[in-house]
Order: sequence, then C-alpha cells, then structure tokens
Amino acid sequence: MDTRQWMSILLCFATAVMLFVAFLSYRNRHMQMARTMIYMMTTASFYALGYTFEIFSDSLSGVKFSLQIEYIGIPFVSAFWLLLVIQFTGLAPRYRKRLAILLFIVPTATFLLHLTNDWHHLIYKEYVLNAIKTVPLYNTVKGPWYSVHAIYNYTILLLGILLFIPMYLRALPIVRTQIVVLILGAAAPMLFNIAYMFSKVIDFTPLGFAVSGVVYAWGIFRFRLLRLTPLAYAKMFDTIRDGVVLLDYEDQIVNHNRAAEEVFPELASAKSFPALIRDLLPDCPELLERIAATEFRDDRFSLQRLQGDRQRYYICSLDYIYDTGVTPIGKMLMLSDITELKENEERLREKSERLSRLNAFKDKLFTVMAHDIRDPIALLVSLTELLGDEPSDTDIANAEVFQEIRRQVRGTYHLVDNLLDWYRSQNGEVAFRPLTWNLQQVVRQAISLAGARAGMKNISITEHIDERLTVNADKEMLDLIFRNLLSNAIKYTDIGGEIAINASIDRDQVTVTVRDNGSGIDEETAQLLHHDELFFKEPGFASGEDGGEMRFGLVLTREFLRMHGGSLRFDSLPGVGTTFLFTLSGSSSRGGTIEREGTAVIADESYID
Repeated sequence: MDTRQWMSILLCFATAVMLFVAFLSYRNRHMQMARTMIYMMTTASFYALGYTFEIFSDSLSGVKFSLQIEYIGIPFVSAFWLLLVIQFTGLAPRYRKRLAILLFIVPTATFLLHLTNDWHHLIYKEYVLNAIKTVPLYNTVKGPWYSVHAIYNYTILLLGILLFIPMYLRALPIVRTQIVVLILGAAAPMLFNIAYMFSKVIDFTPLGFAVSGVVYAWGIFRFRLLRLTPLAYAKMFDTIRDGVVLLDYEDQIVNHNRAAEEVFPELASAKSFPALIRDLLPDCPELLERIAATEFRDDRFSLQRLQGDRQRYYICSLDYIYDTGVTPIGKMLMLSDITELKENEERLREKSERLSRLNAFKDKLFTVMAHDIRDPIALLVSLTELLGDEPSDTDIANAEVFQEIRRQVRGTYHLVDNLLDWYRSQNGEVAFRPLTWNLQQVVRQAISLAGARAGMKNISITEHIDERLTVNADKEMLDLIFRNLLSNAIKYTDIGGEIAINASIDRDQVTVTVRDNGSGIDEETAQLLHHDELFFKEPGFASGEDGGEMRFGLVLTREFLRMHGGSLRFDSLPGVGTTFLFTLSGSSSRGGTIEREGTAVIADESYID
C-alpha cells in the first residue's frame, strides 16, 4: 500500500469522525455551543475531504480545485473554536454578536482571497511540481496573506487557551474535565501543523482534526460536553441559597459560592485559590476540627456565627466527593441558614410560656369561682328555700318580690354550676367512665330531684320506660343531662302542664325523649341552638337572661352526649310544646324493640350541631 492510499484511508476516517461529532452535536442543536460545534466539525471535514482529493489529483487544475474545497474549512475552523470558547466561558454576552463579526473578518477575507488567488497571488505565489512526485504533487510558495492567516490562527488558539486558564482554576471538577477536552481537541491540529511547518514534507493537520473529533466524541459521551454548559453549572452553583464550599483531598478550598461568602467574609478577600481552609478560617476552630476529624464518612453538625450584631445559626453538612470509583477526591461543605427558624422557635417558646401563665391564671380564676362564688350562691339558694317554706304575715306583701329573688338566685346558681361543669369538660378534668345503668332508675332519680320545683307549678312528670332497658353511660354526666332537660321543661311549662319521658331501643341505640306542653322555643332561640359560637356571643348568656341559662345548659348537655357518641335533637312549636331527643348506646335484657307508650310521632326534627 503506497503513501497515497494509506493517507486517503486516514483522511476518510478523519472526515467520518468529524461528521459523526457534528451529528452528535445536532441532537443538542438547541444549545449555542452545539451549533458552533456543528459548524466547526463541518468546516474541518471539508478540510480533510479536500485534502483527500488533493492527494489523488494528478494535475495542477485538480490540485487547485481540491484547495478550493479545503479553503471552505481552513479559514473558519479556528474562528469557530474561539467562538466555542467564548460561549463556554460566558465572555461578554452582550457584545457576543459584535465579537463574532470581528472574529470572522479575517477568515472571510482569507476565503475570498483564495477564491481569487489567480488574480493577485496573495495566498499562494506559485505552485511548484514536486520533483520526486510524492505527496503532495505540487508544493506551494506562500504569499503575504498566508502569513497573516497563520498568525491569526495561532493567535486565536493561544487566546482561547488563555481564556480557559482562569475558568479552570475556579471551575467544578466536571467543568474542568470539559475544559481539558476542548483544549486537547484544539491542540492536536495545532501540533500537527507545527510539525508540518518544520518538516515541510507532508501536512498531517487534517489528521489532527480526526484526533480532535475522537476527543470531542469522548467528551460528549463521557463528560456531557454539550448537555449542560459550565454557565448553567456556575449559575446553579452561585444561586443556591445554601452556602457551598468545595475542598480537595488536602483540605484546600478550591471553590465556593456567593452564599458561602455571606457566612465567611474571609473567602471574598482571599487572593487566590486553592487555599488551605485553616489559613482562611482560623477563627472557626470547631469547624476545622470537624473537617479534620471526618474520615471517609459524612457528617452533620450545627454552627453559630456572629455577623454584625446578630447571631446566626447554621446546619452544616459535610459530604465526601468521589471520582468514578470509590476514591474520595474532596469534600463539600454545605451551610443551611436556620436563623429565622431558631428565632421563630424562641418566639414560640416565649408565647408558650405566656400562654401557660395565662392558663394557670384561668385555672386559679375558676378555682375562685368554684369555692368563693359557687358556695355563697348555694347558701343563698338554701336560705331562700327556707324562707319560702315559712312565710310570715309581713312577708306576704313582698311575696312577689321574694319569689323573683329566689328565682334569680336559683338560676344564677345553676348557671355557675353548669359553667364549672363545662370548664372541667373542656379542660379534661371530667373523668369519662361509662358503665351499664338501668335507664328507668336513673330517670326516676332525676324526677325525684326535680319534683319539688315541678310541684310548685303543679306540673306532672311521667315516665314510660321499660324496666329492662339499660344504657352505657357515665352516671354523673347522665344525671346532668336529665337535670338540664327537666329544668328547662319545668321553666317553660305553664302551671298545670305535663312533662313526659319516654325511651325506645333500635338494635343497640336507645332514643330518649323529654316532651313538654309548654310555650315552645321561639324562632330566634331555635336558630341560636344550631350554632356553637353564638351561645357565647349573646348578651344574656352570662346573666342567664333571655334563655341564656337554658342555652348554656343545652351546650353542656350536647357536649356530654358527644362524649358518649350520641346526639341531641329537638322539635318545637310555639304554644304547643317542645320535645328533646337524644341517643345513647344501650341494650334490653330481653332484646327486640321496646315501644314508647303514649308518645306521638315527631316530625321535622332539628339537630343541634
């Protein structure tokens, strides 16, 4: 195989490699760097393809035609490479279009001058036949513009490398690898061209572009050369709200972001990197000790820094960075600012202590109510009852006033008693101990307690409850429920009225009704009974006026029923009467359904939600 044959094979391979890299770049054509790579590899492939034709040319016209193909790529390859460097480093984004125009003035002039070289001979003065008729067939005598073109190309290559140096020093490891790939890709053709200038035998520069193609393909597959630009890495790195400090295996700081400078202002004043962390941060002995102590294991710890007049708190995460294997090549220190969280936690702690003090004061207040207010009112109730039992002649004239006083004292007592019971239920002081109770006996006990008050108004209270019916309930709560319902029924039933208590069972649910033929519940009170918060907003609530006592007693009744898993409902017609219904879990010793005796069917029942 002669020289022409093996060189043509190598050049075809170089052309194929460069076109393959252009194809790989085309898949990421939405990125500027990828588009520039396409142009660079395409122009380089024209150089290699034209040189292949030049090798096989056996005439001067064939050589000139081949050179025209080569010069589609020769002037522009270096310019596209520097443009790629500018895009990679993010240099002068506002003036990039102007730089591109200036950058391509000389290559465009070189292309046009070579196209018209036969008129002025500025590129090639003459073509001299090779005496030994080897590759190339004709040697060229260079013109003055060729020297301009050569100086321009080498200046561009050196300028690109100089732009890479500062970026390499401060870049992340993966970006550093990409920079090395780009430099190697540019250095290979340059080295081949320098060898040709000294030897003047065969120009292997196109083969150098084959090496560039292989290097760039390796960078695309291995190091994501065209997938995420260093600008994206840098932007992501600098815009992270957490401070990030990168250290190498010798605990030298190689890079950091802006957030880290806010934590450690010493980083911003450092002259160069890498720098030993113990030299930059000597006032952080705890941090230095942590970094030195961690051996091949991640660590998390807290850090405090005084910045101005404010103490700041950080959670630090120290993680090892590994290469493609399991060998650690550095460490990454991340600092998350939790100052606001700490301050909010402190404020919450202060508010919690304040609420605890207020809650303690509230408990003391209700303790005073229970002993210093309730007991005197209970004594007044007893005295009014004694005076009412033994009226004298002088008292008869003031009987109406006395009865009103007794009513008010009794109502206030019941209101305070209910209030204290409600407070204990809300505060968790009421013990809920449900047991099985005979419902008839519980109701009869409640009737006996309310009998005296009902007898004063000549009101009859009857119960129709099967003696085998039992309920599962807390006895004290159940007594309070019946006490409030009977008290309300007696209060709003006229003299000579009737109150009936009935019960029925369906499966395991016992329904109890307390029905009276009194004045009924007015529309305003009926609306209030459906809303929890309105009980406490009514002006007559605390004093017991305008039904406040009744409403609060029903609030307490409902709360106790909810604790039992039951509900409270009512049906009322003004002037006809009111029926309250509530449910409890229960059973019958005989099973089945126990019918209510003497009770009417109740329609349009309303729930107290």
